[in-house]
Amino acid sequence: MTDPTISRRLFLGATVASGAALLRSPQPASIWSARGLLEGAPGIVTSERLRPVLPGGVQTGDVLHDRAILWGRVDRPAQCLVEWSTSEKFTNVRRVKGGVTNAASAFTSHLDVTGLPPGQTIHYRMQYESADSPGAFSEPVIGSLRTPQRPDARGNVRPVRIAWSGDMVGQGWGIDEARGGLRIYDALRRAEPDVFVHSGDNIYADQPLLAEVKLDDGTIWKNVVTEAKSKVAETLDEFRGCFAYNMLDPHAQKFGSSVPLITQWDDHEVVDNWFHDLVLQNDTRFTEKRVRVLAERAKQAVFEFLPIRRHAVERDRIYRSFSYGPLVEIFVVDLRSYRGANSGNKQTELNAASSILGPDQFKWLEQGLKNSRATWKVVACDMPIGLIVPDRMRNGERNYEAIANADNGVPLGRELEIAQLLRSLKAGNVRNVVWVTADVHYAAAHHYAPDRAAFTEFNPFWELVAGPMHSGTFGPNQLDGTFGPEVRFASPAPKPNRPPSDNMQFYGTLDVDPRTRALTAGLWDVTGKRLWSIEMPDETAR
Repeated sequence: MTDPTISRRLFLGATVASGAALLRSPQPASIWSARGLLEGAPGIVTSERLRPVLPGGVQTGDVLHDRAILWGRVDRPAQCLVEWSTSEKFTNVRRVKGGVTNAASAFTSHLDVTGLPPGQTIHYRMQYESADSPGAFSEPVIGSLRTPQRPDARGNVRPVRIAWSGDMVGQGWGIDEARGGLRIYDALRRAEPDVFVHSGDNIYADQPLLAEVKLDDGTIWKNVVTEAKSKVAETLDEFRGCFAYNMLDPHAQKFGSSVPLITQWDDHEVVDNWFHDLVLQNDTRFTEKRVRVLAERAKQAVFEFLPIRRHAVERDRIYRSFSYGPLVEIFVVDLRSYRGANSGNKQTELNAASSILGPDQFKWLEQGLKNSRATWKVVACDMPIGLIVPDRMRNGERNYEAIANADNGVPLGRELEIAQLLRSLKAGNVRNVVWVTADVHYAAAHHYAPDRAAFTEFNPFWELVAGPMHSGTFGPNQLDGTFGPEVRFASPAPKPNRPPSDNMQFYGTLDVDPRTRALTAGLWDVTGKRLWSIEMPDETAR
């Protein structure tokens, strides 16, 4: 049973490649067999058509000190089987079984593996057994992840590296196999982060791909195009197909098996600049005009295709936090699910219309930052604070998509919520807060300080911008002076919508030194070239 959102050519290509590999090596038996792969025993010969196939590899995510989500997707009902060990040779193996995949969740599986040792590299093998043909196993996929650490008996910890970026397969730039595919995933894997934070726009559901795009030099960018990426996404299967498209890339698959993810969403998982009450009256590409309906379908695909752990009570909650030992805690926020409608953003009171975090998420973030014992608190935000991100005109008024409202004055609109948070953190003497984001499709470093600001009740902080991962490069956006931002670095495109072949695709890193507790931030391009960096001292040590 194949996924209808993947083209027949691509699916058959993946299946043939898998089959060819099987013919060159012993047929896969169960990794759980008494004399299975660990001993190199011959496999049981089974008809290839009965074996489950993983068209998009595997992913890991939401890693805690003692557990991790292992994600996979197959082409039929099948049970996930996992072996894991702290040894690359798979000695002292632990084994875990997942449930049987089904069509209702696009044959995806999320196995929450518990009992992992903290501060260790975990090597794992994932394999699926067909539910309809017991004894028919997929090829095993081997991967690794590193669990967050706890101090040893002497209080020692190792360095921590976090990477982040966003904006994948946007503005018509898809997988061009002749140009190396989604090269950013290879660059990120080589950077060897402990974890990668995807800052949103995991897909561009509202931007289909053309088979060919002519570049400025006269050459042709040739996209792989699937059925789902040939139109805007409206149905659940079409949203699923957008996620499945990105996972066809070999770099994405290799990255997914070796670097744990922390993911959030932004607008293009649904449609550009969306909010729940938006109706796409004038967009002829859509037959379903109600964005609220589209967002519900898109969010289901987000939770199906990304390795996110479901919240125990609020099943669809995206905001959450992750401790990486005493050095770093990451707070992931969601600026989509609780916002009021985009507007002129000049409200004088904080209410449902001017909110972007919402009261429950605001309280969670405020208390989490105050209570965190980590030296550095990283807020992974899907949109920037001070950059002006305009939306279209509505009712004769310029609307705004992000937090800033372009007036450089006292906080108004969505700025009210941010001002309240910053004021509270200053009152609580919460230091070492760094914001990371994507969204605007260029790399930048902004320093915020009260001596440059209209609103002054806050401690200075940094906001670091990275991206796009594999989309058109733009910029620069203008800054709003309400919170006193200053550009310390920017790498905007020489003209709009530069293709990935121009190498203007960016990611960022945060490295924390366990000896000095200093944080070094860096911004890098897709070739692995460092463009900018700064060492931030531990303010709590002063």
